[in-house]
Amino acid sequence: MIVQLKGKVNFPITLDPTVWIFDDRKIVLEEVFSNDYSQDQRNEDNIKKRAKMFEQTYNSIKPPVNKSINRFEREKILVNSYVMPIRDFLNHAELKNEAKSAILKRNNDDVIITIEQLVDSYLLFSIKGKPIIEEGPVQLLFGDGTNKHDPIKNIVQIIID
Repeated sequence: MIVQLKGKVNFPITLDPTVWIFDDRKIVLEEVFSNDYSQDQRNEDNIKKRAKMFEQTYNSIKPPVNKSINRFEREKILVNSYVMPIRDFLNHAELKNEAKSAILKRNNDDVIITIEQLVDSYLLFSIKGKPIIEEGPVQLLFGDGTNKHDPIKNIVQIIID
């Protein structure tokens, strides 16, 4: 249930989507591609999150994770599907300048996408509050929503090429 991010990066990392349900950066799937959640809103949210992360890093506080989940939030988690923006993970891995594409390793084959597509993408990690086991551990949705009804499934490794 883990996904490795490696290749032309300064810091290869291992992603564990099973813990993202407790991460403040997760977004409800339906909100990401709704008209209410525009690109401007995504950019604004991203700026706010980065500012918060900078402040936490400056003050030596650990990454943003929900410290406690009340009953309402627990019930909400069990009925919603969630995505995680991949941008923060790519920033932490520090892509090398020569990186041009990403190879999404799957169980049976590979899918190659551009770095630009990857940076603006989301990883679907939870459907109705449950981890994606059969077609997971993660599925990739492009930020523009072009594949929202047909995500890239069964991703087990992301290799920056």
